[in-house]
Amino acid sequence: MSDRYSRQTLFAPIGFEGQRMISQKHVLLIGAGALGSGNAEVLARAGVGKLTIIDRDYVEESNLQRQQLYTEQDVIEKLPKAAAAKKRLLEINHELNIKAVIGDATPEVIEDLCREVDLILDCTDNFETRMLINDASQKHGVPWIYGACVSSYGMSLTIIPGKTPCLNCLLKKIPLQGMTCDTGGIIGPAVQMVIAHQSAEALKILVEDWEHIRQTFVSFDLWNNQYTNIKISKAKDEGCLSCGTTRTYPYLQSENRTKTAVLCGRDTVQIRPPHDTVISLATLSKQLKSLGYEIKGNPYLLSIEMAEQRMVLFQDGRALIHGTKDITHAKSVYQRILG
Repeated sequence: MSDRYSRQTLFAPIGFEGQRMISQKHVLLIGAGALGSGNAEVLARAGVGKLTIIDRDYVEESNLQRQQLYTEQDVIEKLPKAAAAKKRLLEINHELNIKAVIGDATPEVIEDLCREVDLILDCTDNFETRMLINDASQKHGVPWIYGACVSSYGMSLTIIPGKTPCLNCLLKKIPLQGMTCDTGGIIGPAVQMVIAHQSAEALKILVEDWEHIRQTFVSFDLWNNQYTNIKISKAKDEGCLSCGTTRTYPYLQSENRTKTAVLCGRDTVQIRPPHDTVISLATLSKQLKSLGYEIKGNPYLLSIEMAEQRMVLFQDGRALIHGTKDITHAKSVYQRILG
């Protein structure tokens, strides 16, 4: 085995056999922001066999304070986070097998991706997506690790289908934070602490060391020196629609799919087209320039400057309308651009 992982194999709970197992496993990271980029780097350096990374956003300057894979050049180029993460991770470890998915984590996409993975890492910023992850995890028997952070707070939970309560069981038990990074800010150490908890649990799962999986919901406040563990074993609910005796997986139902959404803590509305589509960005760019719009772009997206808003349009027809929280207004902007 390559000397690259020699210090990791010297760690007795992993060893050579554990390293071999890590090299054969496939991890899905949903979200490539602060938690996603950090966890992806840890797993890339640890030699995981395959990483699939899905993210709907692109790199902005405000990300650089805590999203460790990205650079100022990524901001200038407005690279989608999934593409920028793949580029950087391959520079770290050229042996990696990485699939970058630039898009939204819809029920259909999550179900399709999780069928072939050994572990899911939650690196998102909203509970709608987390509940989709939770249902897909239970339906397909894939472990997942919840993580969240804001301000100086952080929290993490490991969920093993058939062994632990699921997130749907626990929602009434867990003290969830109401603020977001855009309202309460965030410091890098809080991000790194959550990454440490998630990635350590990930390595345990990848080497199948089930005995040492953390059995508690962990939360902390680094600034105020607080650290809490909450036992969760008794929270298992046999009536839970996600993991109980009669399961319906409610969050995977297509009628619960949101077509438009105000992004967490931002003056931005995301709009998804009602049907799958592929847009020729080059053709649209020429059309919009002829109409007097200021257009910037790359192979993945177009940035369209308007009087009061800026619209970022992706190849799949999905758009981010910056400068508004008004969904009706955002829809009118979207329709005006795409006709």
